[in-house]
Amino acid sequence: MLIKNVHIESQDVPQDVRIINGKFTEIKNEIEKHDNEEVIDGNGKLLLPPFVDSHVHLDATRTAGDPEWNETGTLFDGIRIWGERIKTLTKEDVKSRAKATLREQVANGLQVVRSHVDVTDPNLTALEALLEVKEEVKDQVELQLVAFPQAGILSTPNGKDLMEQAAKMGVDVIGGLPHYEFTRDYGVESLKFIVNLAEKYDKLIDVHCDEIDDPNSRNLEVLATLAYETGLGNKVTASHTTAMSSYNDAYTYKLFRLLEMANLNFVANPEVNLHLGGRFDTYPKRRSMTRIKELSEAGINVSFGEDDIKDPWYPMGNGNMLDQVQVGILAGGLMGYSQIQGAYKFVTNNAAKTLHIQDHYGIEVGKPANCILLNQTNFYDALNEHAEVLYSIRKGKELVETQPKSVKLNY
Repeated sequence: MLIKNVHIESQDVPQDVRIINGKFTEIKNEIEKHDNEEVIDGNGKLLLPPFVDSHVHLDATRTAGDPEWNETGTLFDGIRIWGERIKTLTKEDVKSRAKATLREQVANGLQVVRSHVDVTDPNLTALEALLEVKEEVKDQVELQLVAFPQAGILSTPNGKDLMEQAAKMGVDVIGGLPHYEFTRDYGVESLKFIVNLAEKYDKLIDVHCDEIDDPNSRNLEVLATLAYETGLGNKVTASHTTAMSSYNDAYTYKLFRLLEMANLNFVANPEVNLHLGGRFDTYPKRRSMTRIKELSEAGINVSFGEDDIKDPWYPMGNGNMLDQVQVGILAGGLMGYSQIQGAYKFVTNNAAKTLHIQDHYGIEVGKPANCILLNQTNFYDALNEHAEVLYSIRKGKELVETQPKSVKLNY
């Protein structure tokens, strides 16, 4: 396959890209067509690595309104409602909903997804289901699974045993929820348990950390210290960290020194963070999103996730990462032209680093030929217009092809 005349990651000069046997083999200004070679004319459009969703919950997707709607919009009501819905889970139920959402995500240019899955269910029904889904969709999407203790590890009967069982069953990542544990001491102990478990089974770590508006919720400093002292560094991800938007600047200044030393990753979930946050405020209402701009300027890796798609925590969502980018940079104060042009990295390169897949991700000679062609010439315009994904190519094969919409104005 030969892809002609594309702007790779918004570069000014268009280039051609050759794919042979599922890998990028040439990237040059002009490449001559081989006999019988399939050619895609990029027409000066934007070629990016495929979108990556750093954080979603596929076990809960498409359950909004079942058994009830979350009318308060709070995180805690979402957890309560999910606690009822989980009682009726079956493998077929989880698989059908997860696959429907994955198809929607793939249609929007996603090829890599990290999904958290609740493992406080003693039957581990959702985990068994998503492990099967992971295998069944591997040709279309790379799916990482996180063992996520929705009700806490120490605050759940047999919580530690369930987490270890999940590790043995084949999750990719060990998760946690320290701020939801019964006590601060439990939260600290849970983080130490998570790190030990990840080291024992050679897993990555991704913790729901301080997803609350409480400025006294400071589990992040514990997680960062553990990442630093164990040397796990960028194998560790802190998701949400919305309490950071409520920290005072003096404490945050001190914290950033540790965060830079720890070299861990951060994931923000812009739409859901803004939706769930500030629910207990009158006015002024907090945005409840982590300090994306400051983290990025400090050289700390930040990526975006969807978090929830039509579930008890968020009633909307459509699998389109451009939504997360637009909301994230708007709320995060990253609206300079150059900042917008580079914002695709929150859902591509930065996210790949978070998921530790850099060895087989990116538009580079020798790497698997995974890419998407957007219907615009640069990311500023692609984001403004929510440009269509004209092609999603995975391992050199056309996974998705979209016809641009046509609008006729009768005046």
